[in-house]
Amino acid sequence: MALRRAAHRRSHRPVPTDGISIVPMRRRHVKQVVAIEQQIFPTPWSLSLYLSELTMGSNRAYYVALAGSEVVGYGGMMIAVGEAHVTTLGVSPRWQRRGIGRRLLLELADTARERGADDLTLEVRVSNTGAQQLYHSFGFVPAGIRKNYYAEVHEDAIVMWAHDIQSEEYGRRLDLLAGRAPGGEGDG
Repeated sequence: MALRRAAHRRSHRPVPTDGISIVPMRRRHVKQVVAIEQQIFPTPWSLSLYLSELTMGSNRAYYVALAGSEVVGYGGMMIAVGEAHVTTLGVSPRWQRRGIGRRLLLELADTARERGADDLTLEVRVSNTGAQQLYHSFGFVPAGIRKNYYAEVHEDAIVMWAHDIQSEEYGRRLDLLAGRAPGGEGDG
């Protein structure tokens, strides 16, 4: 039943008016994804790692944000035993602060719900307060610290969780974030 409800919700998403579309990541997108990775992360994932992730099937989900044919952002997660772990989320520096990260995370959260995950988790740099604010809006709360998680820059990570994502309350949160409900960002 949750799958049917989730599919119904997704079919009523507002059509984007900013020319950005969120689509499943394909092999043809990976070179552009890696180019963004190299701009925003000290130790970017490799082309071969992304290609491997794309072959993992239903326990992985990867999306890209497209402006025409240009990849301007991407996000991915793995799903196992009722948990979805956001493994990567990035937006090209020249496209940041335009809601693209929010839209990618929304797609990941919707997919996690569709695939039966009960909880979402991720790690975020202690210094990345902008990302932390985004994650808080999705109901993520800090649950711990991973010391020196980002070893290449000697920085800790905050482990964040959003629990009970199958609940109606969480569904309403996503609807508001997506502008799918009265009072959402898409109104007006």
